[in-house]
Amino acid sequence: MARIITLGEIMLRLKSPALERFFQSPSLEATFGGGEANVAVSLANYGMDAAFVTALPNNAIGEACVRDVRSFGVDVSEIKMVDGRMGIYFLETGSNQRPSKVVYDRADSCIAKAPVDLFDWKKIFDGATWFHISGITPAISESAAELSLAACKAAQQMGVTVSCDLNYRKNLWKYGKEAKEVMTEITKYVDVAIANEEDFQKSLGITAKSDVESGELDRDVYKGIAQTAMEMFPNLKRVAITLRESKSADINNWAACIYDGKEFYVSRKYALTDIVDRVGGGDSFSGGLIYGLLTYPTQAEALEFAVAASCLKHTISGDFNRVSVKEVESLMKGSGSGRVER
Repeated sequence: MARIITLGEIMLRLKSPALERFFQSPSLEATFGGGEANVAVSLANYGMDAAFVTALPNNAIGEACVRDVRSFGVDVSEIKMVDGRMGIYFLETGSNQRPSKVVYDRADSCIAKAPVDLFDWKKIFDGATWFHISGITPAISESAAELSLAACKAAQQMGVTVSCDLNYRKNLWKYGKEAKEVMTEITKYVDVAIANEEDFQKSLGITAKSDVESGELDRDVYKGIAQTAMEMFPNLKRVAITLRESKSADINNWAACIYDGKEFYVSRKYALTDIVDRVGGGDSFSGGLIYGLLTYPTQAEALEFAVAASCLKHTISGDFNRVSVKEVESLMKGSGSGRVER
């Protein structure tokens, strides 16, 4: 069985109830979530051997987080419990024309301050098939960027496939380096790049001729973007691009495309209405794509699995995508009516 390693920050998620504004009522829903942890949970739910690597505070909150991730079947044996704090993010879910809002409180978290030598990558990658990281981790601090680069280099040296969700977050790049400076170096060690049009522009300097704010995406430009990325980074084996058409906070169209240097494939498009929670949607796509590329004979099937998995995530509250392979494959085959199963 393939073994997948993910590295990143997991945070305490504090969400206002239902569609309320922050502190409209005196309560917040507390769960855990973070990009690479979300991917590991998805893969574990699909029956894969998935491990999550991070640093957490050696206190009751950190221990509760480890228990939560472990409960999904994720290997947490390489999580380091150290002195420090856990990052927090506050979420207010939007509705119709009011967008969702995220407020970060994650400065100086344990993983943001983790030294490069905290983890034994030769041990961690021994027997591993795949390593996944996102552009969020190198954005949180200079030491986290160094850690991310070291992990990608070690994975490549040991013959482990590396995937990276470029995942640009403008509110995180605050330590003096721009995303492009860091991410272009990390991408030299990546086999599978995952991104949307803004990620390519802000992280790699590749501009898409589309207007994401208009809610309409021109798919004709995306093959060119993928080709440009592979020309800039000859190490890339595949480029996957997510295509979200945002009509409102509740209504999106969702699809993706993939390019391997030869074949370009665009997935089925899903109409997402009455979205429950879009946080973690990209992570669920990454988890689905990794599973698909390791399981299905064609990249077209892998992409369809990833898009269907992410479609289902939009119906689930919380960061984690709590779905099975059977449920995703059912949607892939066209069962999207929402009728009660008896």
